[in-house]
Amino acid sequence: MDVHLTPSPLPAAVLTGIAAAARAHDRDASFPHDSLGALHSAGLLGLTVPTRLGGGGAGLGRAADAVAAVGAACASTALVFAMQLLHQRRLAAGDEFLPAVRDRVGRAAVDHGHLINALRVEPALGTPARGGLPETIARRTPDGFRVTGRKIYSTGAPGLTWLLVWARTDDPAPLVGSFLVPAAAPGVRIEESWDHLGLRASGSHDVVLEDVAIPLDHAGRLAPVAEWTRGDPATAAWNVVLIGAVYTGVARAARDWIVRFLQERRPANLGASLATLPRMQEAVGAIEERLAINAALLDAAAQAVDLGTPHPTLTLNLFKTTLAEGAVRAVEQAVSLAGNHALSRQNPLERHLRDVLCARVHTPQVDTAHIAAGRAALGI
Repeated sequence: MDVHLTPSPLPAAVLTGIAAAARAHDRDASFPHDSLGALHSAGLLGLTVPTRLGGGGAGLGRAADAVAAVGAACASTALVFAMQLLHQRRLAAGDEFLPAVRDRVGRAAVDHGHLINALRVEPALGTPARGGLPETIARRTPDGFRVTGRKIYSTGAPGLTWLLVWARTDDPAPLVGSFLVPAAAPGVRIEESWDHLGLRASGSHDVVLEDVAIPLDHAGRLAPVAEWTRGDPATAAWNVVLIGAVYTGVARAARDWIVRFLQERRPANLGASLATLPRMQEAVGAIEERLAINAALLDAAAQAVDLGTPHPTLTLNLFKTTLAEGAVRAVEQAVSLAGNHALSRQNPLERHLRDVLCARVHTPQVDTAHIAAGRAALGI
């Protein structure tokens, strides 16, 4: 059984080129400008931009299919791509920013391939999902704001045009929200801090903002921090599904590699391929099981959103932990079957293993998801 998400809408040549570049970008920890440029040339960086702006107007199902396909080719490129689709959709679907600002950012993605991502994590705060006020401050001025702070793990930093910076105001009772900061604005700089086991090409560096001036209309909706904790199930679903699609794509690539390896490897003492051994067949079946579960969860969550009935956030959080663990276990199973070949840097499986381990660190982490679900079940 060959388990896949819906067949990819991406041109095969684009995926082949991205996959061919992935090894070098991983080795050098170099940002995949070329791969993202290929996605723009194929019209995909505007996939979730509204059609009235020239975009694809895609729902979550189509977006997830595209992200999973890129994930199988290059996880780092896929993560940047996923964030682009998520935040373009967030701008288009919400009223967080004024229409003219939303439209300008959307058209720039379609016409020029301009990238956007949210910068939320900070050295002291960690992830905002665990609560607390950001240290990044947006100070009011007569004509806008001046933003100062440091963001870490800023995925895609070398290629971003727009930064959605999570910050608090300098009011006596601080308000919190996102501020749209041009990456090229005076006072923005990147510190190349990203030296990671996995997703080495994702450019998830520190971004430092020093008194960066932005106009008033670049401030999104501002509210007390408690109001942001309630969240939006549709946005949560987009995050869970697209992140899950990245790593399910990685696991699918690992599955494809191990299947070819077992079919082609013919030990002299066996006189046949390793694929003929029942224990290998059983192990590959276990990989297929995990991929089937992931595909079913992704399809169910995406379909619910596209029908306007997203799952509750508690359920989505459990989907995320299940998707992450399924992808990790599938790749680990493939590694166990290939032995030393799996850990050789001449083969892509070791990169898939390093990349897929990053699935566990995305919000929500397993402790947060399980505690919330447990408290709900226990009525606490």
